[in-house]
Amino acid sequence: MNIDFPFRFDRRGATATTGHADHVRDMLEQLLFTAPGERINRPDFGCGLMQLVFAPNSPELAAAVQATIQGAIAQWLGDVVDVRTLEVEAREATLRVELDYVLRATGEAQRESFTREIAS
Repeated sequence: MNIDFPFRFDRRGATATTGHADHVRDMLEQLLFTAPGERINRPDFGCGLMQLVFAPNSPELAAAVQATIQGAIAQWLGDVVDVRTLEVEAREATLRVELDYVLRATGEAQRESFTREIAS
């Protein structure tokens, strides 16, 4: 078992745990929405997607964001997941990432949607 994210306690008062598939999803979420430089001992960790919510939308930006995400996943989680498809959409103050991937440990296919909204 793995520690659940976000960190919390279960009903027994122990550290909450989760299964492998959910733990990988949690790791992907942390990678996507952590800004580089945010982690003290891992300054290269993260994608910095939150700063792109207010960037002007264009096909070039979408391609750059997709390449950034694919590179970060390959660097930090490439031994855990195999990305099949990746779609990024930034609309007004909402950022949505749709990700299809396969868990390398089990061969299980997953489809996840990660969304963040910026408060005005």
